[in-house]
Amino acid sequence: MTMQTLRDLLVHELKDLYSAEKQLTKALPKMAKAATNESLQEAITKHLEETENQVQRLEEAFAALGIATRGAKCDAMEGLIKEAQKAMKETSDDAVLDAALIAEAQRVEHYEMAGYGCARAFAEQLGENEIADLLQATLDEEAAANEKLNDIALSEVNPAAMEAGGGEEDEGEESEEMEEEEAEV
Repeated sequence: MTMQTLRDLLVHELKDLYSAEKQLTKALPKMAKAATNESLQEAITKHLEETENQVQRLEEAFAALGIATRGAKCDAMEGLIKEAQKAMKETSDDAVLDAALIAEAQRVEHYEMAGYGCARAFAEQLGENEIADLLQATLDEEAAANEKLNDIALSEVNPAAMEAGGGEEDEGEESEEMEEEEAEV
């Protein structure tokens, strides 16, 4: 689709967000299953329900614009999901895995907040207030989900991950110390 107008750009953004949300409805159950922290599992499961509602809101926006939901795949979300899958495969400690899942989920939330914020601004500029309101409702949910993940990370998950491996220094710190010692020799 060639974008020549702001309306074209809005439609493009909506289709991108729709693809992103559809991909998330498949990825979130896997992330919830991988999480070991109960609060994190609950937050991801709750956000899956919200994501399903967000898909419906986008479908309402498409209907209001009189356009089909079909469109290109959101490559960015596909990449973010691949990163989360990689973290799930490569992380052996449960507490560290939970911290990694939160980091990956927050990347997703920030991507979505940027997309919904831009789309809402385009809709407002075009006088599509109903669509802007739908997008704002989702933007509010994404921000709340991000805040919830942050709270879980700071109060539960990150302190537990800090204790993983006996609280040893990470490899980066060890490497710096070794380089300093070598420089002194």
